Amino acid sequence: MNSKTNRAIGVFDSGIGGLTVVRSLMERLPFENIIYFGDSARVPYGIKSVDTINRYAAQITDFLIKKEVKLLIVACNTMAAVAHQTIADLSPVPILEVIDASARMAIQNTKNKSIGVIGTPATINSNAYTRAIHLLKKDVKVFSQACPLFVPLVEEGWFDHQATKLIAQEYLKPVIAEKIDTLVLGCTHYPLLKPLLQDIMGKGVNLIDSAEAMADIAANLIDEQKISNKNGLPPDYVFYVSDVPYRFQTIGERFLGRTLGHVELVSL
Repeated sequence: MNSKTNRAIGVFDSGIGGLTVVRSLMERLPFENIIYFGDSARVPYGIKSVDTINRYAAQITDFLIKKEVKLLIVACNTMAAVAHQTIADLSPVPILEVIDASARMAIQNTKNKSIGVIGTPATINSNAYTRAIHLLKKDVKVFSQACPLFVPLVEEGWFDHQATKLIAQEYLKPVIAEKIDTLVLGCTHYPLLKPLLQDIMGKGVNLIDSAEAMADIAANLIDEQKISNKNGLPPDYVFYVSDVPYRFQTIGERFLGRTLGHVELVSL
């Protein structure tokens, strides 16, 4: 019986980065079924036009709604920044997105009211983080930096490669100069670079990982709406991708921190 409580949480992302969110959800909500869609054929989204991102987001939302999910989690910062309205217009179920979650966490963590945000060009150009942070607290300074090469480097598995380190140092120079004490990792791929980024930023800077923030907010929503899965069976995890790129399994398992279960190829 597919009562509303037994339905899965739908999570989607432009590639495999959203698996960092899935990992946090598995830890925080161990009885919930999860359906994941990663648009691995069309990643990265962060350099695409607003129209294209909206079109892709609509296709994925439609796909997951047909799977009868009870909640949609937009794990891709670029889609959350650019296509939130498109997704909201199509979805009959609640939607959670990473930007609001990270903004709240950043506000809680900053002492000197100077926050840095790194993300894809589309996320940074949308100004979504600055808006979300200023809605919560007006007197905080926000310094944003686009890091277009991070997603391809992470998808390549180069988490601690010398080339990644050199590129990261270059990107982070202007942010470090602003004396921030909190850095929002504004892309779900970036937690995989956490040790390297922490090393460059120094111990005094808090790194905000949106995956952890998202799991807490999802748990609260499920609780409030009384839609937690109580059938007592082991949860079902299904992973859909639009392409199975070379090394997908290996990198996916590093994102997930466990074996990647059933991966199915679909074309939208």
